[in-house]
Amino acid sequence: MEEYIVSARKYRPMTFASVVGQSALTTTLKNAVKSKKLAHAYLFCGPRGVGKTTCARIFAKVINCENPREDGEACNECESCKAFNEGRSYNIFELDAASNNSVENIKSLMEQTRIPPQVGKYKVFIIDEVHMLSTAAFNAFLKTLEEPPAHVIFVLATTEKHKILPTILSRCQIYDFERMTVPNTIAHLKQIADKEGITYEDAALEVIAEKADGGMRDALSIFDQVASYSQGNITYEKVIADLNVLDSNNYFKLTDLALENKVSDAMLLLNSILEKGFDGSHLISGLAQHIRNVMMAKDEVTLPLLETSEQQKVKFKEQAKRCPLPFLYKALDLMNQCDIHYRESSSKRLLVELTLIQIAQITQPEDKDIPSAGRMPHRLKSLFKHIMSSQPKPAPQVAGAEQRPITASRHQERTSPIAVTATIKSPASAHAGQQAEPQNSLANGSVNPSIAAHFINSWKNLQQKPEQQNSIVAQEIKAAEELKQSQEKGEQNVFTQEDVERDWMIMCNRMILYPQYMGIAARMKNMIPKIVDFPNIELVVDNAFLIDQIEEVKNRIKATMIQLLHNADVSFTIRLAKAEEAGKILTKREVFEKICRERPAIERLRKSLNLDLA
Repeated sequence: MEEYIVSARKYRPMTFASVVGQSALTTTLKNAVKSKKLAHAYLFCGPRGVGKTTCARIFAKVINCENPREDGEACNECESCKAFNEGRSYNIFELDAASNNSVENIKSLMEQTRIPPQVGKYKVFIIDEVHMLSTAAFNAFLKTLEEPPAHVIFVLATTEKHKILPTILSRCQIYDFERMTVPNTIAHLKQIADKEGITYEDAALEVIAEKADGGMRDALSIFDQVASYSQGNITYEKVIADLNVLDSNNYFKLTDLALENKVSDAMLLLNSILEKGFDGSHLISGLAQHIRNVMMAKDEVTLPLLETSEQQKVKFKEQAKRCPLPFLYKALDLMNQCDIHYRESSSKRLLVELTLIQIAQITQPEDKDIPSAGRMPHRLKSLFKHIMSSQPKPAPQVAGAEQRPITASRHQERTSPIAVTATIKSPASAHAGQQAEPQNSLANGSVNPSIAAHFINSWKNLQQKPEQQNSIVAQEIKAAEELKQSQEKGEQNVFTQEDVERDWMIMCNRMILYPQYMGIAARMKNMIPKIVDFPNIELVVDNAFLIDQIEEVKNRIKATMIQLLHNADVSFTIRLAKAEEAGKILTKREVFEKICRERPAIERLRKSLNLDLA
């Protein structure tokens, strides 16, 4: 039985002409040999499996050839060439610096440089992975490397040039090897397949070349593996099954679904991919590479940056015509963020699903119920718009307001010409410069435009700078007088203590949206105004300083309560609490603890669920 030799060794180049993908470098070396202008030290650097050690051996063979050819290649007939081809040459020494990186190893090597070659002209010392030498070994090597004997040539090879000392780099001629391109790798694999009598599909060899990632040795190893799996008939399906590679058609399909905003179909495709055993991170990285290729295919100038076959380039160009650039930029950013957070995520599948949902919504039009500046800029758009449109829209609610059912009589009493609730801008919309539009809070109420405009402008004045507050107070006094005159014939609605407490909370929640009133609004939320003599409302305050603060906005508070309670005769008074009335203002935690003491069942529920107040 004939001994099996892997393709990486069996088809290892023996001449400069057979080296794949390094034509500029091999031409330089051949010209140096022909002109007999040889340096005493060379540094070959580049990725793994691109031919660094192979070129070093060919170079050593050529410079020792007794009858070199005119094109700079060895004759393969002289004694030196025969000894090299049979592996018995004493002029070539190879040292693996990864396992021989000590000072003693370098000193032993330096001893051998003193002995001249018996056959040929030069002794060539090839040191592979030279960056693995220790600092002491590098220092021991420096003097000999700078001034070696005339018959000695050093060829250093490394994959990490940045780890080599600058003093070493300055003593060498540096040759940077290129990564293998996909077309070069495919062409070389075709030659080997023809020699071995193996049938193949071009798409299958393309997958192998892309999987090798620029390394010819890796490509040949993968080729041998796939050839064994497919029994000499390499097909696209067998390659992706053996290498566990995700079919590129999935990436094209996911991109098309995202452009069409088909979230449901994208989720089904993701599920089928995960069921085949593919990792979510693998999918995201592959899709990111695919989107990058689509972006490169968008412009003829960047088309050469695609490391793929000509057939695939055509598919990328067709899809690039349908993809707007903003979509590609945003999709790449989302996938990059997903890749960053994937490892630390506790729910990896959910992270991938959310990323695909966001990508599928990039080209989806904005929802009509959300302003373009948006209260929630990161809000996921509606996934099923036909379902959303069939649902009745809920009445607008004030954030933080307690919701209570309104009786029929109460509802009828509130539907007056002046009943209006202004929607106050949130900090996000205020920052974006969006104007908040007034909305009627009642189903059948009508709006008085002049009064609505007055209250909107009144609350907008809360955003004024501190130095403008004195004028604001004067404006509010005048506004209250105008409001009283405009409501002389207004409604006289009957309200209860419950109504007062609810509307008081609504007003405080509006005020707390503004930084300059956040503190006073928070204190006012802990107070309970009471009806002392209908329709007179009294607020008891336990702090004289706080009374002064509330007095500054008293007219605004009164005007707002008149609007919310729908009674033009409402009066609002503030007084300092008496000694027996003053009590401690409880924090939220203290209120919760008081409730737990009064209702043990709530405390038992908290302990059983292991909850705590945030």
